[in-house]
Formats: sequence, C-alpha cells, structure tokens
Amino acid sequence: MKKVKIGVVGVGHLGRFHAKLYSEIPEVELIGIFDKDKKRAEEIASELKIKSFPSLERLLKEVEGVSIAAPTSLHYEITKKALENDCHIFVEKPVTSTVNEAEELVNMANEKNRIFQVGHIERFNGALMALEGIPINPLFIEAHRLAGFTPRGADVPVVLDLMIHDIDLILSLVKSPISDLSASGAAIISESEDIANCRISFENGCVANITSSRISAKKMRKMRIFQKNAYFSIDFNEGVTEVYHTSNLEIKDSQKDLAMSLGALDQSQIPTEILYSRLSRDDVNALKVECQFFAEAIINKSKPIVSGLDGLNALRVAGQIMIEIEKHKQLIDSQKP
Repeated sequence: MKKVKIGVVGVGHLGRFHAKLYSEIPEVELIGIFDKDKKRAEEIASELKIKSFPSLERLLKEVEGVSIAAPTSLHYEITKKALENDCHIFVEKPVTSTVNEAEELVNMANEKNRIFQVGHIERFNGALMALEGIPINPLFIEAHRLAGFTPRGADVPVVLDLMIHDIDLILSLVKSPISDLSASGAAIISESEDIANCRISFENGCVANITSSRISAKKMRKMRIFQKNAYFSIDFNEGVTEVYHTSNLEIKDSQKDLAMSLGALDQSQIPTEILYSRLSRDDVNALKVECQFFAEAIINKSKPIVSGLDGLNALRVAGQIMIEIEKHKQLIDSQKP
C-alpha cells in the first residue's frame, strides 16, 4: 500500500486531533509536527510518539502534504510557504483572513497542480452524510449555530468563526448565484461581532436565513431545509436528520433509523400522506473522514470534496455579510440623536 507523507502545522486544540487521527489512517505516514510553541509541540510529539520539527521549513522538506491548524491570521503565510515547497494543502476554515489572500493561494495551488482542501468539517457530519443520494432542492433554509463564549476563535468575527460553516453548507446545497444579501450583528464581549444574522436570496428563488452567536447560554447547530414535498431538520450536534416527506421522495430502507406514517392529509386535492424518517450515520468521525479524503486525494490525484475554491467562495460571502453588518451599524449610528 502506498503511503502519503503528511505533517501537521499547529498542534493546539484542533491540530492535536489532526495529528492523532493521521496516525490511525493506514494510507498515511505521519512524518511529524511543527508548532511555534515548542513546549506544546514536544508534549504532543511525546504523547503520539512522533517527531517535533524545529522549524516549519524543515518539516515542509520532509512531507508531501500538510494539515494547517494554526490561527487564521497565519493561514496565508504558512500555506504559501507550503505551496512554494510543492506540498499539498489541507487548511482549516476559514481558508484565510482576506479574500485577496485566498485568491492568491487558490491560483498558486492551481498553477502548481497541488491538492488544496479546506476544513469545512460540517460537510462530513453524519447527519448530512445520511442524506447522500437524496435529492436536495431547497426553497427556504433556516440555520442556527449558537455557542457559549470562549477565547479560542474570538480573534475573528463570529461570521468567520461560526457562520462560515453554514455559509459553505448553503452554497453547496443551493446551486444558484446570490441575488441579494442583508445582515446585522453586534460586538458584545470581544472587539468584533459576537452575534450576527443574515438573509441571503438566490436567483432561483431560494432564501436562506442564518443566525450565529458565540454568546449563547445553550449550544445549537441546526439547519432546516424546506423543499417541494419534504422538510429536513438537521441536527449537527446530535448527528441526526429528521425528514418529513411525501411518498414522492424516495428514501432507501438502508438509510432509515426509523420510518413511520403520520397519516393521510384530508384535503382531497392532495391525495398523499406525510411520512417521517430519522436518518443518521453513527460510523462517521467527521475530522477523520476529512483527513482520510485529503490523503486519498493526494494518492489518487483527485479533487477534494471541499476545495480551495469552495473555501474562497464561502469567504467571499462572509466578507459581503461583514460589509452589510458594518453598513447597518453606520445606519443605526447616523440615526442617533
């Protein structure tokens, strides 16, 4: 079996899991790790019995691909160095701090013919993967992503910290250009927005309403999708999707945890019944699947499921949302006595 040589850059909370999971993937030879915090790097290297490199440059010369789990502000610098060393890239979301940085890196990866994968992990959540093979044609989407405040991630606005997950998911589900966008938000604890809401209209008529908060008393990661003949309630925390649908929507028995009829509708003009299915994929470790797909993309020279361009498109929309939030703030300020 061919093994791909991979290193991990940044072994904080998330990077440690990258390294641990790569050590469990048969197709991967985990070469080692690098972190600017040498004490942290040595602790993780000792725990996983792998090598801690004294510099980023030394690591890049030994590997074919790197997972980058450093702070967002360092993504551009590290990714560029890795591409200059002809490495394949898996960088955590958001891809970079700015659209211009992301555009440069996407172009650079294309020119060098390198794999460029972005860590939008919710694409690999068991609740979403359970919908594989079911046609999704949204008319309306509502997403709520709520979390308590932690300093980790607070170096960027909540739009880049949390909302960007749902932006990426919605862009992957709605195959249509955006026609209109409005947004508002507020900074409560940190220096940037801690809570935000946006409404996105697409040219095909679909509308998405997204709310994200990192100052909530309870955690929630839910998305509701409404389409002709079906309603999907996706719980990313629980890894479960509930589907209310007519018999016109085909769901394979192998997908169903639970299926039941909710009774026939009494309107004579709608001769059908509403069915309920509970779908899940308990066998999915989303981050491990991401790491596995990165390795396989390198080995097979295939396109990653979440490409650098996908990361760039999500960042572009996030940028538009932050511009609209700023416009809304300025409008409110102008109306103050």
